[in-house]
Amino acid sequence: MKKIALSLLFVFTCLPWLARAALTIEITQGMDGAVPVAVVPFGTGANRYTPPEDVSAIIAADLARSGRFAPLPVQNLIARPVEIGDVRFQDWRTLGVENLVIGKVEPYGDGQYRVQFRLFDVFRGRQITGYSLPAPADGLRYVAHRISDIIYEALTGQPGAFATRIAYVISETVNGKKTYELQLADSDGYNPRTLLSSVQPLMSPAWSPDGRKLAYVSFENRRARVFIQDIASGKREELAAFSGINGAPAWSPDGKYMAVTLSRDGNPEIYSMRLSDRSLKRLTNGPSIDTEPVWSPDGSSIVFTSDRGGSPQLYRMSVQGGRAERLTFEGNYNASADFAPDGKTLAMVHGEGGKYRIATQDLDSGLLRVLSEGSLDESPSFAPNGSMIIYATEDGHRGVLAAVSSDGRFRQRFSLQQGNVREPVWSPFEKRE
Repeated sequence: MKKIALSLLFVFTCLPWLARAALTIEITQGMDGAVPVAVVPFGTGANRYTPPEDVSAIIAADLARSGRFAPLPVQNLIARPVEIGDVRFQDWRTLGVENLVIGKVEPYGDGQYRVQFRLFDVFRGRQITGYSLPAPADGLRYVAHRISDIIYEALTGQPGAFATRIAYVISETVNGKKTYELQLADSDGYNPRTLLSSVQPLMSPAWSPDGRKLAYVSFENRRARVFIQDIASGKREELAAFSGINGAPAWSPDGKYMAVTLSRDGNPEIYSMRLSDRSLKRLTNGPSIDTEPVWSPDGSSIVFTSDRGGSPQLYRMSVQGGRAERLTFEGNYNASADFAPDGKTLAMVHGEGGKYRIATQDLDSGLLRVLSEGSLDESPSFAPNGSMIIYATEDGHRGVLAAVSSDGRFRQRFSLQQGNVREPVWSPFEKRE
């Protein structure tokens, strides 16, 4: 279990994108009242070749793992309409299906495809939305996620987060040698790629607000340093290399500042760094260990972990510094905070009775709610729409990732065939070409 003390010793080597096995998602707890929906296999017209991705299957899987919808199994579909004129709403009403998705994927030259879809309200017998989207062959999966986002928002009023990514750390022992990799993958675990590889631990990945960069901590040459790395180009720049601890980077919502934990003055404290000129402002000052800063979505305050009260708890202070307000009182351990996108709720690691679980706390009422069921759960990170929280846990003495809905009603687990997975962080909404 990662405690408040910072002991990070690692060296890494920058590598080009390396493909890895995809994370496998298993739904471990369904949600009562999930809305029945039918996603009909998309037609391919006169195309003699099967598209490289099954777009309709990806959409159905996205909707299922949201916990909000229950896609009908393909074998239970009573028809497979492709065009609006083929849809007989009465047939679908007899199955209790509330919404129907149809579409087609057709090539239009030079390795390009056009994906068309329509979403229907079955009981009202009308179309809710529909689009025609272009996609290169290697972009069909991304377009499928975008369609899932459109459908999710049309039916819930909330933006979907299927076309986002997650970053996480994998550790694996091969021939007695332990290696670590910082990986990126789509939100469903597909398209994993290695950004960094190391013979020592990698920790504390943090997304920039535009989703184009990651900050992380490195102990190259046995010195703790914070780096920022551009995801597309692999180019990196050193951000903090002061004497002692340089850790726990966190971007401000506008991307202009980075909160970091530094011990340059002898004790781990929270600092704010202006990225344009690397100027520092010290925010905390005391004999305690202050670490794990996270910015509020409106950029006005920072929540951090401190043991100033005798045990690790969460505190909030202005981004200008000053008095810190204690936020957590239940349990003997509350750390690793992450703000919900609306700024009204915090996710955290809550420790009580020797177990460490993921919990949320409403900032207005102070009500704390435990969401996970493990005993060594850590590193919670909200999806950018606030619907889910991804975190690290253990399953059979192996590190895996898991996710729980923000209301605790739906759970799923991400796992690899081998290796341990830790420190997940969900990307913001991204604009990807």
